[in-house]
Amino acid sequence: MNIDRAVLAFAGFVVLLGIALSLTLHPSWIGLSAFAGLNMIQAAFTGFCPAAMVFKAVGLRPGAVFR
Repeated sequence: MNIDRAVLAFAGFVVLLGIALSLTLHPSWIGLSAFAGLNMIQAAFTGFCPAAMVFKAVGLRPGAVFR
């Protein structure tokens, strides 16, 4: 797995987690999904993604987007 795929998988997990928590615990958890979505949009324009930096530090190999 490379950094690009790890970032996509992590973002998808966070979105689904936010939805599940908002349906089961409290509607305010939908903010977690909103945060993940906004982070994906800003990463598309700036190329900066904190999750990619963490995955790089862990030792995943770079992909085409996050080097």
